[in-house]
Amino acid sequence: MNATAPIEGLAAEATDLVKTFDGKTAVDGASLSVPAGSIYGFLGPNGAGKTTTLRMMLGIIDPDSGHRTLLGNEHPLRVAHDVGYLPEERGLYPAMSAKEAIAFMGALRGLPLKEGRPRAVELLEGHGLAEWVDKPIRSLSKGMAQTVQLLGTIVHRPRLVVLDEPFSGLDAINQGKLEDLIRRLAAEGTTVIFSTHVIAHAERLCEKVAIIANGAIAFEGGVDEARNRLSPIVNLRTREADGPWLADLPADARRSGNEFRFELPGSGPEKMLKSLIDHGAGIDTLSIERPGLHDAFVAIAGEAVAAQMKKDARS
Repeated sequence: MNATAPIEGLAAEATDLVKTFDGKTAVDGASLSVPAGSIYGFLGPNGAGKTTTLRMMLGIIDPDSGHRTLLGNEHPLRVAHDVGYLPEERGLYPAMSAKEAIAFMGALRGLPLKEGRPRAVELLEGHGLAEWVDKPIRSLSKGMAQTVQLLGTIVHRPRLVVLDEPFSGLDAINQGKLEDLIRRLAAEGTTVIFSTHVIAHAERLCEKVAIIANGAIAFEGGVDEARNRLSPIVNLRTREADGPWLADLPADARRSGNEFRFELPGSGPEKMLKSLIDHGAGIDTLSIERPGLHDAFVAIAGEAVAAQMKKDARS
């Protein structure tokens, strides 16, 4: 078997990773498993331990304890040529042309420059930057420069791409382009891991997520699995204000005039609907609202962590 092949369909796996700095625990027993070919989101506020965990997974730093494998290898640096990594701290040589910057990043992962240069041109042209191929990085906008660095991350055609806060600093248009690129990479079989403190990106893109707070993994699983921890919410408005049907609404239903909001009963809506109809409540509107990933995040990580995430997203 190829030494770098994923084990049992996993592109990356970690068990009980621990890392401390100057006596302070940055990551406390993190365990995660990333299916090969998936888009995997790592959610948490700034300082939660996302970057430290990713760096341990990549072999940039070693854990104090715990176990990790990357592309089936227990020594992550041995498969670095098959990995593309975009760190949170961006950096390009300002005097380099866009083409040379991408080719240079590929060379750092073992791609010969004579192959990297034409690939760089192809990537730049494919992302609407054809006229900037030979222009220096210093002449590009912030969004363009970030796109160049991202293209340099994938020019060697890695099997695994790890993006640390890739949406940070991008406007809405460039965020949309990045989402499209992540989807294309996954469609081609590339595994993509990205960290973010913006839950909406993960909800749109990911099959599986890990929620990290205070250095510990509070949840790992499918996006639907996270949302299914919460009951759907019923929004009801009736024409009548009173009647026997009120007894069949949940006791903790929140009421404002003729409008009611409550969790969908575990038994389903049938009994409630029958009572509303049989007793002439007069249903004006009735909708069932499925909880979003943000709601699940709040339930799993707590209000304080969710509030910090919102603050980070605004900064």
